[in-house]
This record gives sequence, structure tokens and C-alpha cells, in this order.
Amino acid sequence: MIGRLNHVAIVVPDLDAASALYREQFGVTVSEKVDLPDHGVTAVFVDLSNTKIELLYPLGADSPIDRFLEKNPDGGIHHLCYEVEDVEQAAQKLQKQGMRILGDGKPTTGAHGKPVIFLHPKDTMGTLIELEQI
Repeated sequence: MIGRLNHVAIVVPDLDAASALYREQFGVTVSEKVDLPDHGVTAVFVDLSNTKIELLYPLGADSPIDRFLEKNPDGGIHHLCYEVEDVEQAAQKLQKQGMRILGDGKPTTGAHGKPVIFLHPKDTMGTLIELEQI
């Protein structure tokens, strides 16, 4: 069902410093900041040859990322994103198998403008997984 790894999301306490680290020390291309109000985050994408790194920072006081940083002040890996051909079909199949979809169970629009869902980490051995339609 899942395809390739689309990105690894890392919550960071300082988005500018994290962007500079990847751009200057690691020598890779880093996107401009993108505010994603529906997800409560500001994101930056780091382009690698085989995948992307998504750097996340809270957008507003109600951001789930803000709560993540309270528990993990230095930041850390937040989620893995895998590609699927049809996110609604994947969600239906996984729900029938007993997995929980976060939110209302329906896809939302992700950072790339494509439909995404998030699987409850308690159903995936402690890892928050995002599925993005390709």
C-alpha cells in the first residue's frame, strides 16, 4: 500500500537556525518558510537526493507542535510521511483493519497541496505516520 518515503518531519525550536544548519553546514537546498494554518505549523523543506526533511515550527499558541516542544525543548523527529496512490482508499482500508485516523478521519490538504491523513501513533508502534497522496 505505501510507496516511497516522502519526508521525515523534525520539530525544531528555532526554524531559522535549523534552516541555516542544513543550508550552510550540510550544503543542501532549503525552501522558504511556508505557513500552514490548518496544521498549526510553519514548515521548511530540505531537498535531499532521495527524500525531503520537513522542519516544523509552531504557528500560533494552539499548535500541536508547540505542545511537542514543551515536552521536547530541543526538538526531535515528529513523523514519517509515506506516499500512497489514493489516500481515501488507504484510510478506508486501514480503518477497516482497526487503525485510527487522526482528526475527523477525512483527508486534509498537506504542505504540498495534496491530500494527507495521519495515523494514530498508538496504532503504529509509537510513530506518527502521515500518508500523502501522490
